[in-house]
Amino acid sequence: MHNPPVDSPPRPSLHPRAPRTALCSALVLGLSSVLLLVLVWAEWHPLISLDGGISRTTHRWAVADPGVTQVCRILTDWVWDPLTMRLLGAAVAGWLVWRHAAWWTAGWLVVTSAVGTLIQQGLKAAVGRARPVWPDPVDSAHYAAYPSGHALTATVMFGLLLWLLHRHGVGPVVWRTALAVTVVSVAGVGLTRIWLGVHWPSDVLGGWLLGSMLVALAIAAHQRRRP
Repeated sequence: MHNPPVDSPPRPSLHPRAPRTALCSALVLGLSSVLLLVLVWAEWHPLISLDGGISRTTHRWAVADPGVTQVCRILTDWVWDPLTMRLLGAAVAGWLVWRHAAWWTAGWLVVTSAVGTLIQQGLKAAVGRARPVWPDPVDSAHYAAYPSGHALTATVMFGLLLWLLHRHGVGPVVWRTALAVTVVSVAGVGLTRIWLGVHWPSDVLGGWLLGSMLVALAIAAHQRRRP
């Protein structure tokens, strides 16, 4: 049986207020992101103390358990790396064009991913937050710390793909599997960055918030163009 294209006519079941709901979610996430950004920029002492306490604890664990640390390095450098996430998005975009001729949705996916990269790099340059420094590091990373590019990119990519699956009406088994993979991946990539000592916890939280905001805005735009 031929599947309907992703850019097919509106589904009757879609609630007419769906774009408004997505925009409200984006507003809440955006305000939360701004608040966290201000606290990081101002080096608010309670936040800095919390960051330091969590990071020192997880670094001790990482040094004491090299097996888990090596698994975290593999996951963060290969499975959940931003380049891997962008290649995944490009592959899905290509499949949308080839299988469903869904040019608009494919472009929407690629553009949203690119905007996420621009936001991430722009904020890193503007904030210029230093990464954690350890006398016995278990991993290394370059450029500024805030926000976590791994957390932001994974949130954007998995969030968009999960929404596309939901919109396309996949079965319950596929949906639950995809939801579980999304939760594990988005949470996991942030935790690995903290475990490896290359990000402060608030860097990861900032990546999650900004990525979620971008997903909500992208969904609102898609729902307005392709209800």
